[in-house]
Amino acid sequence: MTDSAKKTEQAQAPSDLFQPVRLGPYQLTNRIVMAPLTRSRASEDGIACPLMVEYYAQRASAGLIIAEGTNISPQARGYAFTPGIYNEMQVAGWRQVTAAVHARGGRIFPQLWHVGRISHPSLQPGGVLPVAPSAICPKATSYTGAGFTPCVTPRALGTGEIAEIIEQYRRAARNALAAGFDGVEIHAANGYLIEQFLRDSTNKRTDAYGGSRENRARFLLEVAEAVARVCGGERVGIRLSPLSPVNDAALDSDPQATYAYVVERLNAFNLAYIHIIEGVTQGAREVGGGFDLQLLRRTFKGSYMANNGYDLALALAARRRNLADLIAFGRPYIANPDLVERLRIGAPLNVPDRKTFFGGAAAGYTDYPALPPVEKVGALAAG
Repeated sequence: MTDSAKKTEQAQAPSDLFQPVRLGPYQLTNRIVMAPLTRSRASEDGIACPLMVEYYAQRASAGLIIAEGTNISPQARGYAFTPGIYNEMQVAGWRQVTAAVHARGGRIFPQLWHVGRISHPSLQPGGVLPVAPSAICPKATSYTGAGFTPCVTPRALGTGEIAEIIEQYRRAARNALAAGFDGVEIHAANGYLIEQFLRDSTNKRTDAYGGSRENRARFLLEVAEAVARVCGGERVGIRLSPLSPVNDAALDSDPQATYAYVVERLNAFNLAYIHIIEGVTQGAREVGGGFDLQLLRRTFKGSYMANNGYDLALALAARRRNLADLIAFGRPYIANPDLVERLRIGAPLNVPDRKTFFGGAAAGYTDYPALPPVEKVGALAAG
């Protein structure tokens, strides 16, 4: 059997991947999620542009869209031309996006984002230093107007400043609802601020937010509680990356215990889902050390969303073995606005142009073609 025939057979084998599923108060049209993808197409002021309206509307057939990382404050920004959700003009811009997605029958959450130390003074108000739990310089880069630029040593947050950042998450969640989003995802992964607090490799504090596992998890849990109080827990998800060292965030000394503790404590807020990056972000799915991802799934009372390197075969296998409730696809969505349909019928995928991932205009953003009707018919007939 040829590879093409195998893919067609996989796509048409019985599976609930393409069937409706309940998530919190919503009935999603399928179990496929568009993962958040930073594309740097917003205005310098962080306002969603008309191209973003078109981009997300094109991808509304996903069961759920998680929109790109969205800054909760001017301080939260670490990448140029990323959107925000901390002022009325930004809310108005996002309202155009959510209306377009809803008009096509989709659901959409924003990803609430504070990058912490993964930033640069040129992106900070007044050119000040980025902030972090501890003043440790990351061997990482930030996307500035001049391209990717090395990060600097951040300023350690004072204990009294932390409550204001939690308030920024609360306001961002309130603004998200005002913008028409169906819920929100909290970004607590990939070495950004929340994960910087969580891991003992990046958190060297000696106050109530450092030291013990319970103290290091305090910021994450207080953010989750604040956001859940605004939205209702059933409309909130949280992204975690227990095995990923990206952005120079070395793994916690005991990741299994730390992330199991976090997930168990999150149950108090009745969250809709945990969004787990399985392995290294955009890298290997299999990581040594005996970490049991399914322990997190068994511990959490809501839905488990799996992410990292999924293709059709992996997604079907995950559902058949009941290893995940939802499957998030990231990079395949860059070049395939109709990804759900392509996967469903086993059609070939467009290949994305890496040169247009960040910044620019329509090229490599909204100009990737969907399958014409004749190709859809032909692919089904081939099966």
